[in-house]
Amino acid sequence: MIKTIVVFLIIGLIITGILVNPILVKKRRNRLKNRPFPPLWNAIVENNLPIFLYLSPNEIRRLQGHIQVFLAEKQFIGCRGLQVTEEMKLTIAAIACLLLLNESGQYFPKLRSILVYPNAYFVQETNSVGKYVVEERRVARLGESWTNDQLVVSWEQVKQDTNNWRDGRNVVLHEFAHQLDQENGKAEGVPILQHNSDYTIWAKVMTEAYQQLCNDVLQGVKTVMDSYGATNPAEFFAVATETFFEKPHQLLSKHPALYEQLQRYYQLDPVQWA
Repeated sequence: MIKTIVVFLIIGLIITGILVNPILVKKRRNRLKNRPFPPLWNAIVENNLPIFLYLSPNEIRRLQGHIQVFLAEKQFIGCRGLQVTEEMKLTIAAIACLLLLNESGQYFPKLRSILVYPNAYFVQETNSVGKYVVEERRVARLGESWTNDQLVVSWEQVKQDTNNWRDGRNVVLHEFAHQLDQENGKAEGVPILQHNSDYTIWAKVMTEAYQQLCNDVLQGVKTVMDSYGATNPAEFFAVATETFFEKPHQLLSKHPALYEQLQRYYQLDPVQWA
């Protein structure tokens, strides 16, 4: 009898924890968001995020709140001898948190650590060549998003991207878009949408735009989006996100339906920032 009571008590505590924890997390995050944003932090973000001064006062307040939650919940790890500075953390956090202005309430839930390399880093890549042959090669990378709990970026590339905001390439936007895509499983180019009915139109618009990019790349046609987006649907979503934030006018002009879908998803209109 006592064993049965203990088992039920344990089950009850587990259920209570499951129900109460999200409430406690939300309260803690609200406290963090309501803290005054340090003036030094504001100066760093203003200096390193080119579009910061174009945001509305409401967007700035929300971004600052998200940055404070992000920095409290994510761990930064310097690699290959790099000492991660406050500037590095704030710059990466500010760009990543642009993707959270749709107020979905999630802060890249699978992500725990951001690994920062001083510049490009190398990995061993294994590919199948034919039926019985496996090829290994050393490949240079500037960033990648892992499905478990880590994301990797090159600080040199981050700086280059902030200095060339309008070129449509941004490693932080790209890799954190993958994190959004990976929230519901592996990256397939479909993040979690607000309504079930949204998935049908999302699939239609994204598939058509992806196929058009693939065809344009094959034919050597100049494209608004980087050709890397033709790799697969997951890379297409990440590249489309980069383009949406960095080249909104061009994207709206060439791919209005795609722009509309990204606008609805991110709840933002970057055209208004320029």
